[in-house]
Amino acid sequence: MSTINTTPTRSREPAIRVQGIEKSFKDVHVLRGVDFDVKAGSIFALLGSNGAGKTTLVRILSTLLKADAGTATVNGLDVAAKSADVRDSISLTGQFAAVDEVLTGRENLVLIAKLRHLKNPGGIADELLARFSLTEAGGRKAATYSGGMRRRLDIAMSLIGNPPIIFLDEPTTGLDPQARIEVWQTIKQLANNGTTVLLTTQYLDEAEQLADRIAILHKGTIIQNGTLDELKRLLPAAKVEYVEKQPTLEEVFLTLVGETGETGETGETGETGETGETGETGEAGDKELKEAS
Repeated sequence: MSTINTTPTRSREPAIRVQGIEKSFKDVHVLRGVDFDVKAGSIFALLGSNGAGKTTLVRILSTLLKADAGTATVNGLDVAAKSADVRDSISLTGQFAAVDEVLTGRENLVLIAKLRHLKNPGGIADELLARFSLTEAGGRKAATYSGGMRRRLDIAMSLIGNPPIIFLDEPTTGLDPQARIEVWQTIKQLANNGTTVLLTTQYLDEAEQLADRIAILHKGTIIQNGTLDELKRLLPAAKVEYVEKQPTLEEVFLTLVGETGETGETGETGETGETGETGETGEAGDKELKEAS
């Protein structure tokens, strides 16, 4: 996570621009010339399997890792030459929820607001608790939160300081179906409020549900980049058949447990998902940015 936003996203240029980014770890070529633009205020999904290089690219864009070649700008700022300014414009939420489980939800938010030297940290915390439907749970220790609640708290902490750009690295890894829908609703809310979201995921349905544009990262390169409709048109038109629609397992599950995707305030502690890409650090990078000032 980064620090306070001081520069608004420039509307006449992409919020994120990546040109020819390359990165290797010894003899392993992770990124082999990645190019794409992200429009301000949109949700951009970087879709790829484990080991495709998604987390490596996010770490480069969030100034936690230097590229071997190529250029990248975030909010109009070069990530290599103006890394401190870039951090003022972004927030990073990694594969693991970087919250202090000993503290309450409200105390986590107040702590980050104080680290950012913001006025009225208590008011900021209360506003974010209300925004993410966590007001009733705000006085409870984060250790008692469900996986979805912990992830929503993590995203709320990322928004302290109003960053115009947020990176979400596989935000629903390890979450149950209900918690995934809660996080999806939160991400849509961010974009509706004008935040630019770069989302990495390995879940096809997640990219389909959320993204304005989808880039497929495979073996270190972008092999396709477009809207969902544009990507669908790459394949021959499907044969039209009339069949009886059967409910999906997700629909059955949510109906049986009596939930429809509305954000809840209760739930048992969720389990943390596994790291998506071998050898890449998720949680350490999150804490580094959260403590930056």
